Amino acid sequence: MTTMKASDNPFFNSFSTPHGTAPFDKIKTEHYEPAFEKAIAEHQQEIDAIADNPEPPTFANTIEAMEYSGEMLNRVSNVFFNLLSAESNDEMMKISQRLSPKLSEHANNIYLNEKLFEKIKSIYNNRLNQGLTPEQVRLVEKYYHDFERSGATLSPEEKERYRQLTMELSLATLDFGQNVLKETNKYEMLLTDKADLAGLPESVLEAAKARAEAKGKEGWLFDLSAPSYTSFMKYSTRRDLREKLYRAYNTKCVTGGEFDNQDNVKKIVNLRLEIANLLGYENYAEYVLRYRMAKNTEDVYGLLDKLAEAYTPTAKKEVADVQAYALKVEAKPIEIQPWDWSFYADKLKDERFKLNDEMLRPYFELEQVKKGVFGLATNLYGLQFVKNPDIPVYHPEVEAFDVLDENGQFLAVLYTDFHPRPGKQSGAWMTEFKGQWIKDGVDSRPHVSLVMNFTRPTETKPALLTFDEVETFLHEFGHALHGMLSRCTYQSLSGTNVYRDFVELPSQIMENWLTEKEYLDQFAFHYQTGEKIPAELIQRIIDASNYIAGYLCLRQLSFGYLDMAYHTLMQPFSSDIREFERNAIQHVQLLPVIPETCISTSFGHIFSGGYAAGYYSYKWAEVLDADAFSVFKENGIFDKKTAQSFRKNILEKGNTEDPMMLYIRFRGQEPTIDALLKRNGIIN
Repeated sequence: MTTMKASDNPFFNSFSTPHGTAPFDKIKTEHYEPAFEKAIAEHQQEIDAIADNPEPPTFANTIEAMEYSGEMLNRVSNVFFNLLSAESNDEMMKISQRLSPKLSEHANNIYLNEKLFEKIKSIYNNRLNQGLTPEQVRLVEKYYHDFERSGATLSPEEKERYRQLTMELSLATLDFGQNVLKETNKYEMLLTDKADLAGLPESVLEAAKARAEAKGKEGWLFDLSAPSYTSFMKYSTRRDLREKLYRAYNTKCVTGGEFDNQDNVKKIVNLRLEIANLLGYENYAEYVLRYRMAKNTEDVYGLLDKLAEAYTPTAKKEVADVQAYALKVEAKPIEIQPWDWSFYADKLKDERFKLNDEMLRPYFELEQVKKGVFGLATNLYGLQFVKNPDIPVYHPEVEAFDVLDENGQFLAVLYTDFHPRPGKQSGAWMTEFKGQWIKDGVDSRPHVSLVMNFTRPTETKPALLTFDEVETFLHEFGHALHGMLSRCTYQSLSGTNVYRDFVELPSQIMENWLTEKEYLDQFAFHYQTGEKIPAELIQRIIDASNYIAGYLCLRQLSFGYLDMAYHTLMQPFSSDIREFERNAIQHVQLLPVIPETCISTSFGHIFSGGYAAGYYSYKWAEVLDADAFSVFKENGIFDKKTAQSFRKNILEKGNTEDPMMLYIRFRGQEPTIDALLKRNGIIN
């Protein structure tokens, strides 16, 4: 590797940019590897100094010293891995594969360091009689548990095995995610005959034409990105083409070929099982759930089963209604297939409530939606968002904002990145380029990023969003608030570094405002006429808000059951993946099963994201968010006192206390599923 002068590599020095933000305009792909090598070496020296310190171990010289170590490594990792998801290329993917084993080895060198663990253990054993604050006690416990869960208590032979397993696992999960991205990018359905476009609205056609032009092609291009796929499935009257696109989307990485993920699924499941067994757990789910609000598999299955029982009758009736509607429309026998569902369900919704996405789109112009989403944080928490053109961004479409608190004090940097691109993973997420912490009395504020894949503007129209896209924006913005409003001393405990089944509460609660007239009236204006969204249209949104709620709940439960099926296995997995999947979810399956299709091989949440044995947390958090929003409903949806309590007890606290204690402090009691059943119209 060529040596590089320190002055050439922006990572070698602290960033001299507004708020110390990443200097994206100066970072080149060739900077990453030298920066990682230097950062790993620096961090290792810091860790060795802590482990070899001859002084008796204390909170300050061990736990706090570890917390403040690895500053450069954090800086490089946060930029590299966030861009690997949002603005990737082949070279970065290759770098990530070279880096993965090095980073696994580095983590293992820390967690399997016996001298270091002995120091942590001695502080942990005496944590309650050292005059530590509750947050410091929580940090000690976190470090002890992290070491314990990373093999620190294993024998030397077991530690070697653990090293090997974790390195293999990090490579397999990386491979899985990259295969999904490549397979998604590879597929194109180019239509050149106007007859193939039947049923598609103007906005969808314009976007498809722009997609084709961007690739130098004539015609209308449809791909597997969310705006393209969902629109086609909803509106195309060409059943044969819906089937074609459905099969492409739902056979990702399962048909053989270079991006097939079947071996990766088996490898990941089996490596996780072996790691869990090595650490003394029966299965991987038990290992994961030990530090979750749901403490064990019984709690998770208890929730999933309770919801399945409550929602199944409604869901079956909804499917029967859509089937009956399809028969009426076609005036001939037709059995609804999965590629028919969006099409007929949307048509029935339109007939029943006189409501569809195309009627709402004109009122959800992206710039206005941004004002509405930011405005909600202004209404609730007094925040202001000021665009800062001096902050470097990683793509011309990305915007950066200074976020100020109610007193005009700087609170955070927020990046927004809204549209699909070839180098971007599908989906939507919030992430951080820098977390929040307080050191030497200085509150170091976070740099938060929101990444989406929303409908693009076209030559004739601005970006007009669907209702679902606005809901997604609010959801991810809730995560952003959790990061931006953090007031914790230690970065490891700050912001969204909470239990996985608690992290979705701040995001999901935000979605509730979208069916409130008082809120929609603030920003939902027609992009051409400027008129407010009509009251009767808002009423239709409210009336339709529980449309197919049963079906949607069972669909989410199917993902939760599939996740748990893989991660409660007690024996190595060698079955046929499609058959295993069918058995795991058949009791909540509502539509005919298409034998060739498969969810698992592109199920990034559990095989390349952080949701293994944790997908249930979306439903867990839905119970929490419905229960929590009922307080806003009682007191007023913009009630400052309620918002202040939510901010103080939930958003600012990170993982400094047990999440159930934080929730009870806000709510006054533990949550029940009643508010969710009521909100969805399952009970009155």
